This record gives sequence, structure tokens and C-alpha cells, in this order.
Amino acid sequence: MISENLLLDYGATLLDLSENELVFTEGKKANFFFQLKTGAIKMYNLNEQGKEFVQGMFGDGESFGEPPMFGGFEYPASAITIRKSILYKVPKDSFFSLLKDNFDFHLKLSAALSKRLAYKSMILKEISGHPPEHRILTLVDFLKEKDGTSSKYQVDLTRQQIADLTGLRVETVIRGFKQLEVEGEIEIINRKVYR
Repeated sequence: MISENLLLDYGATLLDLSENELVFTEGKKANFFFQLKTGAIKMYNLNEQGKEFVQGMFGDGESFGEPPMFGGFEYPASAITIRKSILYKVPKDSFFSLLKDNFDFHLKLSAALSKRLAYKSMILKEISGHPPEHRILTLVDFLKEKDGTSSKYQVDLTRQQIADLTGLRVETVIRGFKQLEVEGEIEIINRKVYR
């Protein structure tokens, strides 16, 4: 989202992380802006029983963890790499200077944060009162729209990741996909899901 040169001009350092490395943990102060160069990040919470709920997943070029930095509060979730990742880390004060000096990037970031809020609102509504198949299809449609695909879309998430994003059990996701296939809403070809 923000160019490499601009990030480096404002003091960004590059972090080269392996799979399953924590970027930040729930309850810690948010003092940095993070943007992925390559790789993938998962933001998640664990409940009292140790069940994971995924708040969001982020890929190449996407930033994450900004709301607590802007609001001056602690991270409400933890962030971990889900594959080898390289990311930019910019100190909070330097990042605020970048935004003040480059209003066009400020607007782009505001738009990205607004889309995330819309997603959170939509997914909370879906989790609270709809059957599993509806939850799954809503998530798949959101991912398809985010990808910008108007033709057949291949779902790149695992059944477990979909379960974590929808608050379902993986077995429920598998049954849900089978039911959606019977209803003609999706296709399953060589274990890959298409919408």
C-alpha cells in the first residue's frame, strides 16, 4: 500500500521472519506500523478453552495492527506469521510524520481501515445468527470480492482457516462445503473449493 522507498525514508526497518513467529502479542502497547512486503500474517485471539478465533489474515502489501497505534491502546489480538514473511516496521512517531507529509497515503489507509471495519461488522452479523453454510458462503463471497475476481474463484484458505475465521469447527466447515456443493453454490474439484 505504501511504497518501499517512502517507508524507508521514514525509518522503516525490514524484519525477515520464519513461519509461526509472533509479530506482537495481545495486551502489548502498539508502538509501530507494520506492512507486509511478502508473506502472510494472522491476527487471532484465544478464548479460555484455548480455541483460536482469527480476527483477520493479511498478505503481500497489506498493513495490519493500526487501530491500537492510532487509538493509543494495547493490541486486542496477537499477530503471527503463517508462512515466511518479510515486513516493514516503522516507529509510530515516524509513521505519523509520513502520514502528515503524504496526505494521499493517509486517505488510502483510511479507506483500507474502513473496509476492514465493514468486514468486521458483516462477519459479526453472520456469526451471530446464521447457519454454518451461510457463514461460509458469506466469507467466500467476501474473499472473492476482495480478490476482484468476477469469474470462478478458487478459495485459497484451508478448512481450518475458514473455521477459525467463522467461529465454526473444521468438521462443520467440511459438512457445510458438502452441502453447498449439493446446492450448486460451490464446486469442489480435487479438494479445491471454487465459487
